[in-house]
Amino acid sequence: MDTPAGPPPSNLFYQSRARRPVLDRAEGVYLWDRDGKRYLDGSSGAMVSNIGHSNPRVLAAMREQMDKATFGYRLHFENEPAEKLASLVASLMPKGLDRVFFVSGGSEAVESALKLARQWAVASGQASRWKVISRYPSYHGSTLGALAVTGMALMTAPFSPMLREMPRIPAPTCYLDRDELTPDERGLRYAEMLRTEILRQGPETVLGFIMEPVGGASTGALVAPDPYYARIREICDEFGILLIYDEVMSGAGRTGRFLAAEHWGIRPDIVVVSKGFAAGYSPLGALIADRRLVEPVLDAGGFIHGYTYAGNPLACAAGLAVVEETLERDLMGNATRIGALLKTELRGLMARYPFVGDVRGKGLLLAFELVSDRETMEPLPVAYDAYVRLVEQAYERGLIIYSRRTRGGRAGDHFLVCPPLIADRDHVAEIMEKLTASLDALAGELGLSKGNG
Repeated sequence: MDTPAGPPPSNLFYQSRARRPVLDRAEGVYLWDRDGKRYLDGSSGAMVSNIGHSNPRVLAAMREQMDKATFGYRLHFENEPAEKLASLVASLMPKGLDRVFFVSGGSEAVESALKLARQWAVASGQASRWKVISRYPSYHGSTLGALAVTGMALMTAPFSPMLREMPRIPAPTCYLDRDELTPDERGLRYAEMLRTEILRQGPETVLGFIMEPVGGASTGALVAPDPYYARIREICDEFGILLIYDEVMSGAGRTGRFLAAEHWGIRPDIVVVSKGFAAGYSPLGALIADRRLVEPVLDAGGFIHGYTYAGNPLACAAGLAVVEETLERDLMGNATRIGALLKTELRGLMARYPFVGDVRGKGLLLAFELVSDRETMEPLPVAYDAYVRLVEQAYERGLIIYSRRTRGGRAGDHFLVCPPLIADRDHVAEIMEKLTASLDALAGELGLSKGNG
C-alpha cells in the first residue's frame, strides 16, 4: 500500500523540525490550508491578528502607500504615514508620553526601551543607574538585551555567558498562594518585593522596573490584584526609578483598553507595543516615552540606537489603518463584551474538568491552566506534555490555541485563548465546542477524571 507523501523538503528552520500544513488564505477569524481545511484562529496567531485577517481597509491603505513609496530611509526623508501614526499613538497615551520611536517587533521595542532608559540616566547625570529589575517568570523578547530581563531559565540559560543578567522578583502569582491573606494583601506583598530588591541592589544602581501589566506567554494572562499596580508606581517614584510597561501583547486594545495600564490608571514612564499594533499586516512596533526622558538624550547628542526599517512608510500605513479600524469599529468595546462572555464560558469548564485549575485574563487576553490538584495547584506531570497535546487535539479539530509551560517554562501547562477582537458570540460558541471536544480527548488520552458539568 502506498504511504501518503509527506510535506516537501524545506530550507527553512525555526524552533524545531515540526511541520504544519501550507497556509492558503485567511479572512476574518479563519484561516484555510491548501487542502481546504478551515481553522478558527483562537489565539490570533501569537496574539497578533487583533482585527482579523484580510481586512479591506488595511489592505487598501497598504496598496495606496505601495503606489507611492515602500521605503524611504528616515535620515533622508520624513514620511506622512509615520508622522500620522505617531500623532495618533501619542493622543492615545497617558499625558506626557508623546515621543514615539518605531521598530519592527516586540523584541526590538524592549531593546530600545532599555537603551533609551540607560542613555537618559547617563544624560541626566545618573550614570550609576544600569540595573533593570524584572519578574520571574516573564518574557520580554529574544534579543540579548531583552533576554537579560526575561525571567525564564529555559530560554536564557544557554546564553547566560553572553548576558548581563538583571535582578528579578517573583511575578504576582497570587492564585498559587495558600495563605490567610486577602487577594489585595497578596498583591501588596508582591509589590513590596520590588522595594526590598531595590534596597538590596542599592537604589543608586537601579535604573528601572519592567513588567507586563497583563501577563503574556510566560504566565498565561496573569492579572495581579488591583493594589499591586499603584504600589509598584509609588515604589518606582520613591527611588526615581523608571517604570517600563511591556504591552507588546496586552496593548493595542486586546484587553479592552488601548493600553492595559488604563485599567488601573497607571502612567508608566515608557511603554512598548507591537503584535496587535499592526495586527500582522506588517512588522511594526513602537516605543513610547515621556518627553522628559527623550529630550535630555537628544540634547546630549542623540539616541545612539536605530533600525533600518524604523518608521517604514508601508509598515506605518498598515499600522495607522489598523489603529483607526480598532477605534472606529469599537473593537476595544467588543473585546470587553466578548471577552467577558468567553471568560465565563472558560470558567464553566472547571465544573466539567477537575484538572482545569484556573481561568484568568482581561478582555480577549485570556488563559486557563491545567493542574493535577486544584486545591494545591500541583501541575500535571511534566511527562504528560499536556501543553503540547491539547494544542494538537484542538488543531486536529480546526481550532488554534497557544500554549506554554507556566512554572518558569519547565512545568505546568497554560493555554491562551485570544481570538481576534472582531470575534462574536457564534465564534465563542465554536471555540467552546471544539475546545470541549479537545479536553475530552485529552482526558481520555491521559486518564484524567471528568466531572458532571
